[in-house]
Amino acid sequence: MPHRSIKRRTTSSPAPIALTVAGSDSGGGAGIQADLKTFHAHGVHGLSVVTAITSQNTRGVTAVHPVPQSHIRSQIDAVFDDFSIGAVKTGMLGNAATTRLVAREMRKRKPGWLVVDPVMIATSGARLLTEDAVEAMVSALIPLADILTPNLPEAEALLGRSIRTPSDFDRAGQALRDLGAQAVLLKGGHAGGVTVVDRYYDDRGKFEIRHPRLKLEGHGTGCTLASAIAAKLAKGHSPRSAVRQASAYVHRALLHAYRPGTGKVHVLGH
Repeated sequence: MPHRSIKRRTTSSPAPIALTVAGSDSGGGAGIQADLKTFHAHGVHGLSVVTAITSQNTRGVTAVHPVPQSHIRSQIDAVFDDFSIGAVKTGMLGNAATTRLVAREMRKRKPGWLVVDPVMIATSGARLLTEDAVEAMVSALIPLADILTPNLPEAEALLGRSIRTPSDFDRAGQALRDLGAQAVLLKGGHAGGVTVVDRYYDDRGKFEIRHPRLKLEGHGTGCTLASAIAAKLAKGHSPRSAVRQASAYVHRALLHAYRPGTGKVHVLGH
């Protein structure tokens, strides 16, 4: 068979680059794995800094191994020394020391955009952030966030109070912004009802994003949403546009969700 030369494809403008700083999900549905799938789906080159290694499947988390601080720092050095990073998304950080380390590095590196997903509890109920790390997140990382994306239990943990009524949501959104975040996307999936209402707050005010509640339990939805926002920001979208489009993307991914394991959770169709 005659040899055929392969033409190398070159582009004048390389793909935008986004970085996820988060834990690994051995089940492939959340964490680093979901983040990189999301970046790829948006035409963004994805980088990763692994903060923890979980033993995890669709039935739950059975073990968590924190990555040593020195290796987290070396991963951050490696990616920032070589790539022009348009946006950073943080997910599972695990403990106070890692949270403070990531905050110090983000303050030093000054990425164009920082999306903070304050991952605390897995879908299975396993705790993914130690109690003392909440204070570190509030004092060190959240003040650096361009967009903070807590769900209802995470917002309650960050603020130390319950959130039940629409007025509670609005007060919580402002209180979370008062912690230093430029904008807050307060996710409403845990609030119940036939409609999921996410509320976005920034210095221009507030808007709501509504989707019909689907009859399934999604795995990796928060990771995917924050990563989609980061991908849109890396591609030049404004925060409000990034949030709206990322929310629509997650809803579509849920419509194509499937159950790859024997657990009840559905993995998103990225």
